Amino acid sequence: TEKLMKINYFSSVIITKTLLPSFLKNKKGQIVVISSLVGKFGTPYRSSYSASKHALHGYFDSLRAELASTPIKVTIICPGFIKTNISENALTKDGSLLKKRDKAQENGMTPDKFARVAAKHIHQGTSEVNIGRKETIGVWLKRLLPKTFEKIISKAKVR
Repeated sequence: TEKLMKINYFSSVIITKTLLPSFLKNKKGQIVVISSLVGKFGTPYRSSYSASKHALHGYFDSLRAELASTPIKVTIICPGFIKTNISENALTKDGSLLKKRDKAQENGMTPDKFARVAAKHIHQGTSEVNIGRKETIGVWLKRLLPKTFEKIISKAKVR
């Protein structure tokens, strides 16, 4: 958990705190943070990862509000399943590598397509965007039908 928080949360905060004074001085800049759909809802076997991404949302949503009267933009990008080897490099509960590729990851959006969609939203200054396929429905399902979402997500095969 501590390692994930350092990588996924604290590194983004430290970089932002380092760059923000220059952005404010020059009255321009954009902060882009890569979160995850799992930063918006938890899934089985991803509690620490999810917590690190939830923390990003809290910090950068607050920072966006603080910077509202400035020209500085804050964009949070929330990818779903992107066809990478990230699941193979996921940490297990004892801190070792999972070394398995999730089926959902294997069937995910290509990195090229993700990059094109993300770049478009960065260029537009979008505050937050969910990028993926059908897994993005989970954000709305959790908000509108939370009990249904809980039943579905508890049965999700994400290992």
